[in-house]
Amino acid sequence: MKVLFIYLSLFLFNHSCGYSELGQSYSASPSHQLFDELLKKHVNVQGMVNYKGFIQDRSKFENYLELLSNNAPDRKTWTKEEQLAYWINVYNAFTIKLIIDNYPVKSIKDLDPKVSIPLVNTVWHIKFFKIGGKDASLDEIEHKILRKEFDEPRIHFAINCASVSCPKLLNEAFRPEYIDSQLDKVAKSFINDPARNKITANGVEISQIFSWFKGDFTKNGSLIDYLNVYSNVRISSNAKISHLKYDWSLNE
Repeated sequence: MKVLFIYLSLFLFNHSCGYSELGQSYSASPSHQLFDELLKKHVNVQGMVNYKGFIQDRSKFENYLELLSNNAPDRKTWTKEEQLAYWINVYNAFTIKLIIDNYPVKSIKDLDPKVSIPLVNTVWHIKFFKIGGKDASLDEIEHKILRKEFDEPRIHFAINCASVSCPKLLNEAFRPEYIDSQLDKVAKSFINDPARNKITANGVEISQIFSWFKGDFTKNGSLIDYLNVYSNVRISSNAKISHLKYDWSLNE
């Protein structure tokens, strides 16, 4: 009974603290070239996705997904840049897989579980792929790895939820050697995109992403301080803030 109590306590502690066991010893950072080629071919500059194209190139795409699944990060030997690029690409690639496996679909939210399953509340909680031999979900990648381990708010502009109001899916793979400039690129693109954020000096109507994850953006200042790092328009410190309605329609 005592051992069971200790086990349950550790399980609850790890779950509540956002601990993730996804990883692999003695692995090497995989090439993201296949994904880069597919993204350049099937995603336009507006971030709209040709899911039918990914279906036509499924064999090549599945080869990349298998590469990701079989080469999870070794937390002791991979650089921060290698891990960050890997996890962002995992999130984006397996989101695309989720859509093409269920295509045609009008919204990713249409794939939410139709019956009540413990710990599986939305499509993001479904463990439909493996990383290093362990079942994984998009929720775990986003909230227990990317947000917990990297303290990098720009990831919110890099990961794509297959929806119109999401930040544009970058039509290139994230790579360790370019990751910082790529994250700056997607941050500037998203914040200055008038379809997703309407910014003036005295008032902003911004994405609900800045409401849902406000704490990630305000660790070193106000939300306006953060926006001003990337905004083309200088926003007043007392500008009025409101949030735009989120469009969950499929980004194709």
